[in-house]
Amino acid sequence: MSVIPMIFTSGWASGVNAYAVVLLLGLFGRFGGADSVPPALERTDVLVAAGLLFLCEAVADKIPLVDTAWDAVHTVIRPVAGATVGALLAGHAHGSLGAIAAGAVGGGSALVSHLTKASLRMAVNTSPEPFSNIVVSLLEDLTVAGVVTLAVFHPVAAASIAGVLMLLGLLLVLFAVSRIRRFVRRRRERRAQRAGTAHPAAL
Repeated sequence: MSVIPMIFTSGWASGVNAYAVVLLLGLFGRFGGADSVPPALERTDVLVAAGLLFLCEAVADKIPLVDTAWDAVHTVIRPVAGATVGALLAGHAHGSLGAIAAGAVGGGSALVSHLTKASLRMAVNTSPEPFSNIVVSLLEDLTVAGVVTLAVFHPVAAASIAGVLMLLGLLLVLFAVSRIRRFVRRRRERRAQRAGTAHPAAL
């Protein structure tokens, strides 16, 4: 039943960067001899599309506010990608897990990690400098690459790491929510001050 940890891990990683997951799994399957990878992910058209979209995400994900808009667009795409990869992995494992159940596991873990990522990125965007976005994005890319690579060869260990990262992410979100609220409150106060200053001048 090593397919279950693989499905969970690929789902979690898809919530962070779905295109990287498809690209890495496809490359490992096609050139790395990974028997656990479904042939559908090894196709040339899939690899090319995933590679191009990964490059787009690599750029958009490092620009403040653009990353938030990108995350908003991918609120549906990432969970669907996680569910699809999960169903493919289950089918490739000769029915060891039903496609519907696999899709639920992959899509559910992708949704949780996506919402976590999006919330943390909103908190990062409260910082006035752009470098934190670049650092966080690079860390996300490296983490996804490392966890997916580990999942291909040691799925149980990778699933354990993904579970810990998911829990840590949720805890960080609790902290991020308070930071976002303070940021929004400060912006409202500044707008109120500017409006109060401009009003007497207009009179």
